[in-house]
Amino acid sequence: MAQFLAAGFVTLVLVILVTSRLSRDAADDEAIKDAQALTRVLAQSVAEPAIPPGLVSGDAAAIDQLDRRVLDKLLVEDVLRIKIWDEDGTVLYSDQTELVASSYPLGDDELEILDDGGIDAEISDADRPENRFESDLGGVLEVYTRIESPEGQPLLFEAYYSAAEIEAQRAQVLDRFRPITVGALLALVLITTPLMLLLTRRVARSGQEREVLLQSAIQASDAERVRIARDLHDGVVQDLAGSSYALSTISSRAGVDAPMADELEEVSRSLRASMRALRSLLVEIYPPDLHTEGLAAALTDLVAPVVSTGTQVDLDVTGEDEASETAVALVWRVAQEAVRNVARHARAERMSVTVRREADHLILEVVDDGTGFDPAAAQSAGHLGLRGLNSLVRDAGGTLVVTSTPGSGATVRLEVPAS
Repeated sequence: MAQFLAAGFVTLVLVILVTSRLSRDAADDEAIKDAQALTRVLAQSVAEPAIPPGLVSGDAAAIDQLDRRVLDKLLVEDVLRIKIWDEDGTVLYSDQTELVASSYPLGDDELEILDDGGIDAEISDADRPENRFESDLGGVLEVYTRIESPEGQPLLFEAYYSAAEIEAQRAQVLDRFRPITVGALLALVLITTPLMLLLTRRVARSGQEREVLLQSAIQASDAERVRIARDLHDGVVQDLAGSSYALSTISSRAGVDAPMADELEEVSRSLRASMRALRSLLVEIYPPDLHTEGLAAALTDLVAPVVSTGTQVDLDVTGEDEASETAVALVWRVAQEAVRNVARHARAERMSVTVRREADHLILEVVDDGTGFDPAAAQSAGHLGLRGLNSLVRDAGGTLVVTSTPGSGATVRLEVPAS
């Protein structure tokens, strides 16, 4: 919920900033369009019909006549200055009489308007000499369009507006739209926040229900595994043990001939091997209670199938008494996977399983002299079961290193904090 509100606040600020910028640009365009519309009306409806013949030649009487006819009609609303140019850059008329008959080069945009018509606007450059009388007016927007003299000569009509007034118009436009934008966003946040809170609570409840179901499934699975392991241990394993002992007793009785005694003893050994294999299977089905039965006893049962194949196994377990259940369980899990790999793939003649305490760490080493392998190739091919334990080891703050080369056996070393 806090993340949602924080993300919503950041998004709200960004949207407000972006929309304000876009609205400002739109308001500027709107204000400039208003100035262009007013300039077009003044040029075509007021100035052009009032231009007397002789203005293009600089006739003083024509200038005075135009001034008396339209000056008060041109300087309306926000218009600060009026200029009429010919295509050579000569100021034919201006409300600032000092500029009349002065010549200044026209810009490319202004010449294009003279040639093709239309209307354009730009911020006035106060450093240009023809604009020296507007420098004390602050920022000025100049809008220009094309008109024609009575002689048919194209002229450039130019009106100047205060940039401050343009900004004021922009502010008026923004003031109308900003409450709508910000208000809509705030309303959206106010509406979605309770919905998000409700959704979050539902998701949390669903997660809790799934967790309860998962725990129930795990408990049911453990209970079933315990039942199967108990039934096998109390039934089949005991029967195999009793049968083995009975056959050994029968083979040792007087009166049983030697060939029969040898056969009975062989069957007895086979039953004991099957019993050891079944005990190892029970360990696979349900791992032992390591703190009750001890890690050494569990590892003894774990390596029994390897011993039965003729591999010599050296087992040495020390230092696990004061280790945490998590550390002991992780040692058991890694040892189980390592021994399983040796039994299935290594074809080893000798294997050693060592557990010892070094400072505040519990160390497991499983070493074999089997065929070996390339750990990188096996991991990339998805055949290394120990790869799946890496995340568990990292979560426990330990390290798991598998060292091997083809033909030279393998070493699995686990180092995990004991506490």
